[in-house]
This record gives sequence, structure tokens and C-alpha cells, in this order.
Amino acid sequence: MAILYKWTINQLNAKIESDGQDNVIYNIHYTYTGIDEDEQQYQASTIGVYSVTYVPGTPFIPWVDDQAFENVVIGWLEDGLDTAVMRDNIGKQIALEKNPVDEDLYFTWNNPTPIPPVEE
Repeated sequence: MAILYKWTINQLNAKIESDGQDNVIYNIHYTYTGIDEDEQQYQASTIGVYSVTYVPGTPFIPWVDDQAFENVVIGWLEDGLDTAVMRDNIGKQIALEKNPVDEDLYFTWNNPTPIPPVEE
């Protein structure tokens, strides 16, 4: 099973101004998705928020809404998160999709039948 992995940056939280810099990123909201290359219908993902801290005096990369900045943010995620564990979990989710061991059972008893009004 070959799985292709992809980052999606859903949102960034930034301080308007901090330590003389504008738009200082402090949270990255992400989705990390794995798609089975052999059978495209199988995929799984994990979502999360990763916090970053700007240290005054270190090189500052200003926020720009472009592909290059997205690659910088993905680099922060890959440097700070345990992607091996994330990939392992996604692989297990896909394996369970292919060979399920559980199922969802649906019932109707929480959908009550209307009771007719009592005539007085």
C-alpha cells in the first residue's frame, strides 16, 4: 500500500504586531491527509493546531499569501510534529477502511411516534 501524503493549511493565527514585526504567526491549523495511491477511494486524515513562537532577534519571515510562504509553514510543521507517527496512524485508518472490523448500526427507537392528544 503506497500512500501519498498532503498538508493543507486551513488557517493561521497571527499577532497583528509583536516585537516590532507585523503578522507574527503563533498557531497553524492544519489537515494532514493520506491517499492510497493504489486505490484512490481510500483516504484518511488528521487535523490539528500547531503552536509556533517567534523569538525576537531570530530571522523573521513575513507573512505573504503565496506558495513560497505555504512551503515555509509546512516546513515548520514537519520540523515540529512527529510525522512518522501521524503517517502510521493514517495508514492504520486506511487499512481499517479497506478491512473494517466495526460497523455502525442505526436504530429507530429515538424517533418517537407522535402520541395522539387526549380528548377531554
